Amino acid sequence: MSSILIVDDERDIRELIGDILQDEGFTVRLAGNSDDCMAAIEAEAPSLIILDIWLKDSRMDGIDILKTVKRNNPDVPVVIISGHGNIEIAVAAIKQGAYDFIEKPFNIDQLMVVVTRAMEASRLRHENNELRRKDTTSSEMLGQSLAFKAMRAQLDKVTKSNGRVMLSGPAGSGKEIAARYIHANSNRADAAFVSVSSAGIEPERMEEVLFGRETSERGLEKGLLEQAHGGVVYFDEVADMPLGTQSKMLRVLVEQQFTRVGGVEKVRVDLRVISSTSRDLRAEIAAGRFRQELYDRLNVVPISVPSLEDRREDIPMLVRHFIAGLHRIQGLPQRQLSPDAEATLQTMHWPGNVRQLRNVIERVLILGDGSGPIEPSELPGMTPVIESGDGKMLIGGALATMALREARELFEREYLLTQINRFGGNISRTASFVGMERSALHRKLKSLGVVKGRDSEDE
Repeated sequence: MSSILIVDDERDIRELIGDILQDEGFTVRLAGNSDDCMAAIEAEAPSLIILDIWLKDSRMDGIDILKTVKRNNPDVPVVIISGHGNIEIAVAAIKQGAYDFIEKPFNIDQLMVVVTRAMEASRLRHENNELRRKDTTSSEMLGQSLAFKAMRAQLDKVTKSNGRVMLSGPAGSGKEIAARYIHANSNRADAAFVSVSSAGIEPERMEEVLFGRETSERGLEKGLLEQAHGGVVYFDEVADMPLGTQSKMLRVLVEQQFTRVGGVEKVRVDLRVISSTSRDLRAEIAAGRFRQELYDRLNVVPISVPSLEDRREDIPMLVRHFIAGLHRIQGLPQRQLSPDAEATLQTMHWPGNVRQLRNVIERVLILGDGSGPIEPSELPGMTPVIESGDGKMLIGGALATMALREARELFEREYLLTQINRFGGNISRTASFVGMERSALHRKLKSLGVVKGRDSEDE
């Protein structure tokens, strides 16, 4: 948007206004009737429209044009001018969304004040929309594990296409980050990324939120789909979308258009759709809670996002990333992880996945004392080893009732399983850490009845 469109059936008036604005450094376009006006808007949306309310020999008058502009280009300010000004016309114009009303004959200084303010409002609105489009939520993907690399390789293959992607994985595993990664590396990166929380929107409001609405009191309100035009719309936990809305979304995917709630005209959109779910959608379909047709449309490229327990090797890298981010954003201490704390985090149970890991680190940084390395005793659910007064470890529970051989085998089995899980099933790295030859570790695992993991020095 870079020009001012002047619409007036009187040639002298529109050319006079055009000359004045050109002298002030503005680029102008002129239209003498409604057809020329609509054609100019269709060719390129202007930054501002100065519109005569009475247009002779035109299919539409100024109010009709104003309504159309506010419906299709709501961010373009419109200044109404008229030689038959009265309070009713002014009120009607403002109600329909006009920025201001100027009566002919107008004062040039008054015109310039209104135009300058309207252009500034347009600029600020445009900048605000751009900032909203460039969502600051991170799309950075971090990891070195095999599970992570396999997922990212799949994501890289779909970034340059417009194919619909279905991301599946447990809650907190980073499905939205994966969706943002696709968007950030696609040819739609400069357009909007709009996230739709299917579970967070009240079912009765879902259609208004998605499709927008038109009312006589509030005029036109864009929905999320319209806001995402040209970019990506991400349906988080799509299984929670109401069945009625599923039917309408299916039609949107087929036709790439919809009608706002309360409206009659079709709104065309250009969207790339990415969805996610932590549930088994086939089971949801069998139970009648999700439409087979919508699943088929959304599940063009299925990609699995691994749980944190499937990529334990990535935990130290993720923790360092979280600590740096929390220090930068919240000013929390930029502490290091002790080797023992690192090992402990890699062996803990993570039902909440990456989200839970971040929360744990934030809690430790908030509640921790000093700026020294984070120790295992600071982690939730972890307690220091209990020692007697003379420094010896106290053994209790079932372990104390076992014979030495049974206790040793139990310890070795659990210890080696923990280390194998910690290193993502990599036998070579496990052997190096525990101080055994790979062949000796293989024999030990076999004697303990433990299924071995990967055996590679390169992984």
